Amino acid sequence: MSELQLLRAEHAPAVLAFESANRAYFATLISDRGDAYFDEFTARFDALLAEQEAGVCAFYVLVAEDGSVLGRFNLYDIGEEHTADLGYRVAQRVAGQGVATSTVRSCADLRPHGTPCARSERPLPTTTSRPRRC
Repeated sequence: MSELQLLRAEHAPAVLAFESANRAYFATLISDRGDAYFDEFTARFDALLAEQEAGVCAFYVLVAEDGSVLGRFNLYDIGEEHTADLGYRVAQRVAGQGVATSTVRSCADLRPHGTPCARSERPLPTTTSRPRRC
């Protein structure tokens, strides 16, 4: 059974492993993050935690029983109108199994920092990426 968890500092090694293991797969769907992403991973990860602490974003990881990351689900640009944009990516090994669909539905009920976030009414692709985000 997997669990959706708010991103914490101790997730860093598992997130890096997830991104590294799935890099080639993700590059078939969206533009590659480039070597700089991996070279600067620690600083980028710390910046995400700071953004989350500031309440402008909420980052989640879908964690498998063995502690590995199956997916990342990011609520960003959290607005005063109780909305947020959602970006996500799932591991190749679980793609096509409904993991993204069920977790995105769960994200509609998340309340990062006490803020309910509305579900997007438009269809979402398997992965999304914003260059300024981890």
